Amino acid sequence: MKQKVVPSEQTQQEAMKIAKATQKPGQTKEQTKLVAQGIEKGIALYKKQQKEKSRQADKAKKKQQRQKQTQAEDVATDHSTDIENQTETQSSKLPWILLVLSWLGFATYTFIGK
Repeated sequence: MKQKVVPSEQTQQEAMKIAKATQKPGQTKEQTKLVAQGIEKGIALYKKQQKEKSRQADKAKKKQQRQKQTQAEDVATDHSTDIENQTETQSSKLPWILLVLSWLGFATYTFIGK
């Protein structure tokens, strides 16, 4: 159920110009018309191939952009994880320092208070 693609008017005119330019002596109009149709098919195939190449290039470009974005997100995540780890390390020291200071204060109060 393939739809027949009708070439544009411009493509048909181009094909006819090329066919007439390469026309051999004694060639009939019908033969020239067949050559023009072959050229039209060639032009259509060429355009189709170019569209496919363009599509593939766009896909590759988008894939590269996604990879760069993913890498940037990974770097940002790693950086924030490092900061969180540093914060946890510093905050885990604080309770111990406060505990030691409170015991020293308690011991000082107890011995000096007597």
